[in-house]
Amino acid sequence: MADSALTRAVRWDTVVGALLIVVLLLSFTTVDGFGNALNLSFLIGNTLPIALIALPMTMLVVSGEIDLSVASTAGLSGAVMGALWNQGMTIETIIPICLLLGVVCGLINGLLVTRLGLPSLAVTIGTLAAYRGIAQIVLGSDAVTDFPTQYLDFAAGRLGDTFIPYAFLPFLVLLAIAVVALHATPFGRSLFAVGANEEAARFAGIRVKRQKLILFTVTGLMASLTGIFWALHYASARYDNATGLELSVVAAVLLGGIDFDGGKGTLGGAIAGVFLLGALQNVMSLQDVSAQSQIVVTGVLLVLSVLGPRVARQVSVARAGRRAARSSTG
Repeated sequence: MADSALTRAVRWDTVVGALLIVVLLLSFTTVDGFGNALNLSFLIGNTLPIALIALPMTMLVVSGEIDLSVASTAGLSGAVMGALWNQGMTIETIIPICLLLGVVCGLINGLLVTRLGLPSLAVTIGTLAAYRGIAQIVLGSDAVTDFPTQYLDFAAGRLGDTFIPYAFLPFLVLLAIAVVALHATPFGRSLFAVGANEEAARFAGIRVKRQKLILFTVTGLMASLTGIFWALHYASARYDNATGLELSVVAAVLLGGIDFDGGKGTLGGAIAGVFLLGALQNVMSLQDVSAQSQIVVTGVLLVLSVLGPRVARQVSVARAGRRAARSSTG
């Protein structure tokens, strides 16, 4: 059963990866300006906030949970960053404080889910509003833009004349760590067991609550890191930074084949979904598609990302049933 589930996940990953390649090839050949180094750098830089949060979000959804407060945590981190900078603190001191804030936000979500038994969907919808409200209280309607030049250059710059942003390199390190953690460690493998059947995982000796608490905490940390990157990349710290980012993250993760019910999917598929969504958004921007229309497309992809793997599984089950029937009659 586990092998069958993995096979279906890999097949869906392959579909998403192939679709990403097709979209990129068509964009290079038919969309003016898509293939120049500056635009590709923009594409990667604008997709990195989604990709950063997608790393822990993938693990969280695999375990059967979700965190919709990530964008608000990122916004709160950016707002605190701007407020502390206005107070004269150094950026080297501010960044660890903001990261610790993200840990606290994630820990609050995790404790509400694991200790009080509340559903993560409801909890994180509540903290989505709460964290965004706190961000507005902290910074108001101000926009802080005068961060140190070297940090702004790192967050928005690229390697020489290439299309590779500086920030893409540490992301690759984080991606490698996440892949190993999810797919090559007992902790990661146990997440699939928890997502597939939490009660059975608990009887098997897996400390389900502790694992989920760790996941929520790491998700908060990565959301805070994303908020810091967002403020530096766009050279603006505002309370409404990253608004709506949670929709893009969830759409990309589910598009990559991560089952919303938990227990299925791969991180490779999730990242393919992230960059597929990023490429589509970039193409729409180059074609002067309005931001509202882009949100509609993201919503449609979110629906398709839930529907697609389920249809694929039903087709796979139906084929297996027909093969079994032919074998029994033969």
